[in-house]
Amino acid sequence: MSKATRATEALRKAGIAFTLHRYEYDPDSPRIGLAAAEALGEPPCRVLKTLMAEVDGRPVCALIPSDSEVSMKKLAAAFGGKSARMLPPPEAEKLTGYHVGGISPFGQRRAVPSLVEATALSEPHLFVNGGQRGLQLRLAPADLLRALGGRAESLTG
Repeated sequence: MSKATRATEALRKAGIAFTLHRYEYDPDSPRIGLAAAEALGEPPCRVLKTLMAEVDGRPVCALIPSDSEVSMKKLAAAFGGKSARMLPPPEAEKLTGYHVGGISPFGQRRAVPSLVEATALSEPHLFVNGGQRGLQLRLAPADLLRALGGRAESLTG
């Protein structure tokens, strides 16, 4: 596994502090984010899953705790739209340049608007995918928002 990915390079270039955490990726896991949290020994609320979606036909990125489900209604409203849908895996991979299970919100082929679930910001640190299956990045919630140029919204429920 490479030590550098487009995600880690994007964070380094932006001056964002993070640490790398590797774990054994299970491609057969039905819930990849929960499996990552368990492998890292972290509560699922600290390990965010990167979801690629469309709101009114425009691609967006949402980061939510791995033990949560996104509300399409809230997602659409948060991005000022009327309807939202998850991108099928092949579309998400083409858009981001990453493989499902290794999609990072950083260093995507095409930058898209991003939101973080607001409840996650109360955690002392968060984990997000580092651009490879089995690689997570640990960073402070404020640094996550700064690196994404995003904001926090209620997206689950």
